Amino acid sequence: MSFKYPVYQPHFTGREREYVLDCLDSTWISSKGKYIGEFEGKFAKYLGADHALSVSNGTVALHLALAALGIGPGDEVLVPTLTYIASANAVTYTGANVVFVDSEPDHWQMDLADAERKITPKTRAIMPVHLYGHACDMEGIRHLAREYGLFVIEDCAEAIGTRFDGKLVGTLGDVGCFSFFGNKTVTTGEGGMLVTSDLSLADRISRLKGQGLARDREYWHDLVGFNYRMTNICAAIGSAQMEHIEQVVARKRQLANIYGQELAGLPVSVHGERAGTEHSYWMVTILTDAAEDRDPLRSHLRERGIETRPIFHPVHRMHMYLRPGQAFPVAEDLSRRGINLPSYPDLSDEDVGIICSEIRAHFNQVRG
Repeated sequence: MSFKYPVYQPHFTGREREYVLDCLDSTWISSKGKYIGEFEGKFAKYLGADHALSVSNGTVALHLALAALGIGPGDEVLVPTLTYIASANAVTYTGANVVFVDSEPDHWQMDLADAERKITPKTRAIMPVHLYGHACDMEGIRHLAREYGLFVIEDCAEAIGTRFDGKLVGTLGDVGCFSFFGNKTVTTGEGGMLVTSDLSLADRISRLKGQGLARDREYWHDLVGFNYRMTNICAAIGSAQMEHIEQVVARKRQLANIYGQELAGLPVSVHGERAGTEHSYWMVTILTDAAEDRDPLRSHLRERGIETRPIFHPVHRMHMYLRPGQAFPVAEDLSRRGINLPSYPDLSDEDVGIICSEIRAHFNQVRG
């Protein structure tokens, strides 16, 4: 069904069409062309990263990061269970084992105490996922990494524009991985990016994403690589998107603030912001006070043309990842109560007011 207020839609600046038509006119439509380097350069400059490498989507960005760091069979990688399944799948592609971690109740990010309990001699990496645009406690994560000799792979698929201690996420670990799917803050339709300050790691990622091509010999391959390159057309869209990234992130923060003001006093809570962080609010997300209130509220909104999404199911519940004795009470609780609300930048203040009035009307009806 179509919705008057979809949960998300891409925000186009106008130059996307211009740049894509330039690709078509030039015939550079595949994985070579000027927009590849232009997009990577703009992205690296925005983040303050030394190297940015474009790829075909966010999932392969994670896979490449793991592969480039040498993660493989017999290794373990710590991953929050409350995340999109791509985080876990990318680990599984390498033959390594996913070790799930519970969430912290206040800001829903990886619980570092639980993460530390799960570390074994086989643990090689930790994958903080900046869920819904809120930063993980990167100071604590880097402390764990130093103490136990772990790689840090930041899953920033939902977190372009998010800051921790004044620094943009993606630049705080060994490598940061981004997604540009159609519902992301910056979109290329499908696409992803890896960022790192390690030159040797960047070089290995570059070679792995392009079929393991040798540095100095044409059509000679000395690594088993992948075909994970971004197209020039996708990069052209991304290059246009980056020209307005600051305004888009600022608008999304405004939307979250309006939701918070409008929903005050109702039996819901808006995803909060930890001191020392700057939430980019990829999705404005609320929790109902009681789990049984979540689905009736979603039904009420759907009937009035307002699309919502449930927050992610914990990945440990998927049959591929079911293991005896697993217990993640915080992630389970958050999953039962969470709702993503319409969060796209072109949503007006008045639109947010209408959505909130329908949420208020639902609870008044329930109480009445």
